[in-house]
Order: sequence, then C-alpha cells, then structure tokens
Amino acid sequence: MADFTIDLTSQEVLRRAQMIEALGPHWNPTEVLHGEEAAHNLLYSGLDPQQQHLYNTLATAGILPHRHHGHAAP
Repeated sequence: MADFTIDLTSQEVLRRAQMIEALGPHWNPTEVLHGEEAAHNLLYSGLDPQQQHLYNTLATAGILPHRHHGHAAP
C-alpha cells in the first residue's frame, strides 16, 4: 500500500489571502465584533424570569457565556 501525503499549506495560505481580499479594504473586524456583541445583547435582553433562569442555567453549565453589563465575562 502506498503512503500518500498531501501538503495543503500553500492552498490554505492562498485561500486565506483570497478571503481577506474578498472582504475588501473597508472590512473592520473590531466593528464586526461590536456588531455581534450588540446583536447578542439584543437577543438576550428583555427575558422574562423563566427565560432568564434558563439563560443563567445554560451560562453556569458553560453552554452560553456569562454576560455582565453587556459584555461577556473574561
């Protein structure tokens, strides 16, 4: 049986370069992160007591991040 080894390093470097190029010069990862945090805060705002209890249970279990003042705990 022949041993086949394929090194995909060069293809991965090319793929990443093409992805960054496709995002364009105006892509701002910090702005994207803030937008995701705002969406997460909106998603979990206004929970009723039962929903808040479930959220707290899931956060304690490590399934969801603990949120404090709109930011994930470190």
